[in-house]
Amino acid sequence: MADYLVGVQEEDGYLGTYAPGHRFMRRQPPKPGTWDGAPSVRTWDIWTHSYLVLGLLEVHRHFPNPAYLRAACRIGDLCWHTLTDGGIDICELGNHHGMSATVLMDAAVELHFASGEARYLALAERVLQQADENPALALLSRALEGVDASEIATGKAYQLAWNLVGLAKLHKATGNPAYRQAVDNLWQGIRSQHLTLGGGPWGGVAHRSREVFNPAGVFFPQGYVETCSVLAWIQLNRELLAISGQARYAEEIERSAYNDLLGAMAPNGEDWCYYSFPNGRRVHTTYWRCCKSSGAMAIEELPAIAYTQSAQGDVRVNLLGPGSADFEHPRAGRLQLRQITRYPFDGAIVLEVDLQHPASFAVSVRIPQWAQGATLRINGASHDIALTPGDYAVVERRWQAGDQLALDLPMAPVAHTRVHQNTQESRAPDGSPVRQPVMHYDYVAVTRGPLVYASGLVDGYRTSETLCLPAAPAAQWLQVAGPDLGEGPPVHLHSLGRTPLLLEPYYRAGGRVDGAWRLTWMSLAPAGSAVP
Repeated sequence: MADYLVGVQEEDGYLGTYAPGHRFMRRQPPKPGTWDGAPSVRTWDIWTHSYLVLGLLEVHRHFPNPAYLRAACRIGDLCWHTLTDGGIDICELGNHHGMSATVLMDAAVELHFASGEARYLALAERVLQQADENPALALLSRALEGVDASEIATGKAYQLAWNLVGLAKLHKATGNPAYRQAVDNLWQGIRSQHLTLGGGPWGGVAHRSREVFNPAGVFFPQGYVETCSVLAWIQLNRELLAISGQARYAEEIERSAYNDLLGAMAPNGEDWCYYSFPNGRRVHTTYWRCCKSSGAMAIEELPAIAYTQSAQGDVRVNLLGPGSADFEHPRAGRLQLRQITRYPFDGAIVLEVDLQHPASFAVSVRIPQWAQGATLRINGASHDIALTPGDYAVVERRWQAGDQLALDLPMAPVAHTRVHQNTQESRAPDGSPVRQPVMHYDYVAVTRGPLVYASGLVDGYRTSETLCLPAAPAAQWLQVAGPDLGEGPPVHLHSLGRTPLLLEPYYRAGGRVDGAWRLTWMSLAPAGSAVP
């Protein structure tokens, strides 16, 4: 495929599919001032070339044929000429006020890393400058001001998250602290306001687009999760994990991967949901290919994130689950880490360390935020090692071949609550503030370990249920309901006035087939309701 692309690239570096008069290098009349900056005669041209650059560079990393790097650089040079001498603004070339084109920032920084050429770093900063000078987007300025993600352009989740990937890489290349601060501000807002329980960016409630973030504070169980957005969120956390080493970014990757990513994929790996819903029907996309490819790329991201090694030889286990990694260690020679576990279905994890020569270094294992009461043993013995949920347990010692770390993570079912509400605010004639709740719905959902749990259709046919929970600790009405037959035990949720609800891991609840229903959030009866 890469050889074919190199062979059909045009003399000026163009490698897209648009008719000559509609290509991104051609001046066009001003776009209409629509809500999302559409339509445009070349909305996806720069987007496509950004992916072409990233793809050619990835092939070049594995098969270092200079022709692949040269083809990617020719695209970069064409983009540079277009945005400078060509007099075209990047925001003219995409929808959502330019965000589908400003993703070029990511590809430009990668060109800089691969080639060492400063002009591609200048290209990335040119894209950012033009994005920031567009009042409808103002990417850097608004992020530094701390505005919510929904207020950046249209709040298109996939495009904004991909822009943040590029901005994080630009920070890595330049060291500019403003770039990191902007990314951190938006990451915090997305993490606290715009993710499902399963870790997917969601929105689209009562909006013209199904793929934009809702205003902060909006909750609705039928919100849309676009699989492309899950990919971009995982990639953003990948970059921030590499920059900072903080466990919270690995935690977000794992949460998304085991729930909303896996929940969008059919068992054959070929069929994917374009949109997933905490409460809703599985719909395997039949035409639109973006989410099929994005889902596959997100799965492909995970192995390289799971285990990492520092320049000093210290190693980290970032993602938990069966698997292994091989390293060349500066003192130990060949080093292999192997997790023996049924995680995410079971919290017992054995990490085997095999190495060519005994050596001293640190092995760090991430302790999930939810893992209260975790224990760690080294070769069967307890040690005084800090186990802080949401951080890494660091084991620094002289390692011998066959050493084992045994980690046990308790996995009791946990209840989570959310509110779908609206409060009307005004002022009385005397100027005093007036606040009146006009809508209020409470919901409950369940997790066990890293997995979100859900039911299929309630009683076999109903798409919703209202529960009246006992006035007792959750451990009395949330109970593991039977043996784990391979992919996590079922959980019973006991409610007054009805038989227990049977919950299973979200990714397989209701069946992993087109048309199956999953219900994550259950409505709660209003306070004071009487159970018949």
